[in-house]
Amino acid sequence: MSATLERTLDERILQTSPLRRLLSRPELGSVVGAVAVFLFFAVAADGFLRASSISTVLYASSTIGIMAVPVALLMIGGEFDLSAGVLVTSSALISSMFSYQMTANTWVGVGVSLLVSLAIGGFNGFVLTRTKLPSFIVTLGTFLMLTGMNLGFTKLIDGTVSTKTIVDMEGFPSARAVFASTLTVGGVDFKITILWWLALVAIASWILLRTRAGNWIFAVGGNQDAARAVGVPVTKTKIGLYMGVALGAWISGQHLLFSYDAVQSGEGVGNELIYIIAAVIGGCLITGGYGSAVGSAVGALIFGMTSKGIVFAEWNPDWFKFFLGAMLLLATLLNTWVRKRAEAAA
Repeated sequence: MSATLERTLDERILQTSPLRRLLSRPELGSVVGAVAVFLFFAVAADGFLRASSISTVLYASSTIGIMAVPVALLMIGGEFDLSAGVLVTSSALISSMFSYQMTANTWVGVGVSLLVSLAIGGFNGFVLTRTKLPSFIVTLGTFLMLTGMNLGFTKLIDGTVSTKTIVDMEGFPSARAVFASTLTVGGVDFKITILWWLALVAIASWILLRTRAGNWIFAVGGNQDAARAVGVPVTKTKIGLYMGVALGAWISGQHLLFSYDAVQSGEGVGNELIYIIAAVIGGCLITGGYGSAVGSAVGALIFGMTSKGIVFAEWNPDWFKFFLGAMLLLATLLNTWVRKRAEAAA
């Protein structure tokens, strides 16, 4: 009888485990939402299903997704970054002004920008872990400092609120090819940022699901004190996560620079909320310890479909923020429901 009971339990586990695994995926709610948004605009917006329109949607999604991926990892680790939006502009300004003022190859400016961006990310993580202040306070301070420095240094060095053009400088064509080129596939143009986005999603997913560092991220976000007690390097993990956000900001900043060859110093303010929204829509919890890189990508895709779908449908774009807020609330409620069902099925 014992053997029969054990066999019955094993069969139950085999029958319920696929459903349990599906319900436990953080991105499940966002995938359902993405399908709904896609079908809605496919019906409501003429031309939404055209190849050129899909390319436009993917480009809009990628510019958000490049930052949403590292922001999602940071949120899984229990923190968030309010300086991420202006850091994108800072990285572009550093690259442009250094190359122009030093009359250097643009790749030198790109390299200097990478080092400075990583240093700023490291600074956020270092101050956070040393002072024990909330990430809201630390990164709000960095946000304000970067906002002032972007404007102040640009006016001081270039005399205006925008940088000088560097389009005629050595190295610009090759840098543009890496960060802002257009690839033609089947007669349709796709921006290279889509490849950067997909690469970051793949790398972040591998880190989260296949490496010890991924376990550390989930552990730190779930319970920092318990993670430290079992030997997780909490300080290094959080500093590394902030540097990951800085890396994403550097990639986005170089795309911004080499797309337009000049940068407005006031850009980027407010974008940090968009990155956080994309991560939350994708299944990340504000409290940490839960989420995925794939979910953040789906959240960015929902953002791209909504922003461009409203344009294709010829609706008043003033309603965009309303739809964005509604999606945020619905996604949060759906993610909460999915988590409860997953816990009930466990």
